[in-house]
Amino acid sequence: MVALSLAPRALYEEVAELLRQRIFKRELEPGGWIDELKIVEEYGISRTPLREALKVLAAEGLVTMKVRRGAYVTEVSEQDLRDVYHLLSLLESDAAGVVAANATEAQLKELQTLHQQLEKAMENTGRFFEINERFHMRLLEIANNRWRNQMVGDLRKVMKLNRHNSLLKSGRVTESLNEHRAIMTSLVARDSATTVQRMREHFTNGLEAAA
Repeated sequence: MVALSLAPRALYEEVAELLRQRIFKRELEPGGWIDELKIVEEYGISRTPLREALKVLAAEGLVTMKVRRGAYVTEVSEQDLRDVYHLLSLLESDAAGVVAANATEAQLKELQTLHQQLEKAMENTGRFFEINERFHMRLLEIANNRWRNQMVGDLRKVMKLNRHNSLLKSGRVTESLNEHRAIMTSLVARDSATTVQRMREHFTNGLEAAA
C-alpha cells in the first residue's frame, strides 16, 4: 500500500500527482482503462478523493471520462500533437521575445547555466529531457505572464502523453541542442525577432521528430 500524506495539500491533489506521474512514466498506458477499485485499494483511500483527482486530470487533458465506462488515459492523435505544438510554438516564442528584450543580466545568466547543464547531459536522454523542460519553464517565468504560463503548463502535460519521446529519435538530441545554442545566442544578443524565429523553428523541428 502506498503511504499518502494529508499535508501540505489536499488528499485528492496528492492522488492526482501520483496518477499524473504514473501516466507520464507509462505505468498507466495511453488509451488504458483506469481501474478505480484497484487504485483505491492500493492507496488505501475512499473513492471520493480518487474521483476528485480524476476530475483534475481530466481538466488537464490527461484523462478522458467516458459515460458508463469510467476513466481512461487520454490517447493523443497526430492532429492533437500538431495542435499542441502549434500553440506551444506561439506562446513560447512570444515569451522568448519578451525575455530577449527585458531580462536582467542575472536572469540571462540563469538561462546560460541551464544551457550549460543541457550541454553536459547529451549522453543521458532522460536528464537532457528534464533540463530541457526546466530551461523552457524558467524562460516562461522570466517572461512573467501567469496566464501564458498556465496554458503552457497544461499543453506540456498533454505533450508528454505522446507515445514516442521525440528526443529518442536518432540525432534529435544533437539537433535540439544546436537549436538551443542558437536560441541562447540570440537571447544574449537581445535580438527579440531572431529569438522568436529560432524558438518557432525549435518547435517545428520538435513536431517533425515527434509525429
